[in-house]
Amino acid sequence: MKKLLGLALVASTLFSCQKQEAPANDTAISDDVLAAIEKAGFSKDGVIREDGGYIVEGDIFIDDAHLRTQPQWGTLTIAQTEHYRTTNLVNGPRNITISLSSRLPVAYVSHVDAVIARYNSENLALTFSRVASNGNINLVTANGSYLASAGFPSGGNPFGEVKINTRSLNGQPANTIVSVIAHEIGHCIGFRHTDYMNRAYSCGGTPTNEGASTVGAILIPGTPSGPDAGSWMLACIGSGVNRPFTANDKIALNALY
Repeated sequence: MKKLLGLALVASTLFSCQKQEAPANDTAISDDVLAAIEKAGFSKDGVIREDGGYIVEGDIFIDDAHLRTQPQWGTLTIAQTEHYRTTNLVNGPRNITISLSSRLPVAYVSHVDAVIARYNSENLALTFSRVASNGNINLVTANGSYLASAGFPSGGNPFGEVKINTRSLNGQPANTIVSVIAHEIGHCIGFRHTDYMNRAYSCGGTPTNEGASTVGAILIPGTPSGPDAGSWMLACIGSGVNRPFTANDKIALNALY
């Protein structure tokens, strides 16, 4: 999920986790940091500074500690558009609890319940439930120049926070908001963008292929070598679009959990 192309959205408009007015590259971010981001296997285009770290590729949070340690996550398999995961996954079987900040609109309770129902219907080794507070994953409000963001698992646990810019989602139907949250939860449990190797597939613009490097993007066996239209982990989504799990999404989820 990368760019929000306008708040007055129409069905054909793409939007994602970064507003259009955000610069292509934050000149306040040092060249050393951008080089570290690229070395870690992420795009250095459109990087946004965030408390404790940076937002990369539109909605992925990486913290300063990650950039300092430069962990070796695994080798990327070159392809067109496939399902990718990070080396770090969530240990299971287990139940993952999700809580919501009281600052989120009350409608987000039903949105989260719908996300939980989507995941639990797949009978994975991971189950999900909503709790009043202190969840393993907590949804909070965001005011940054992105729509939503999350990070990747560590120590066998999911990333603990999803930030949502609710003002940017105002006016979107429930299923679109549910799809956005489900996408961010996907990052929390270890999924990269389905079109990691060619973000132009869902976002438009110039095709990008970062080539072979030591990064946290590993092909999930059994997923297609060509584009997977409608995947819940595509980088960008259209206004009003609903993205339940596709057949290949289900293969990817069951391969990991």
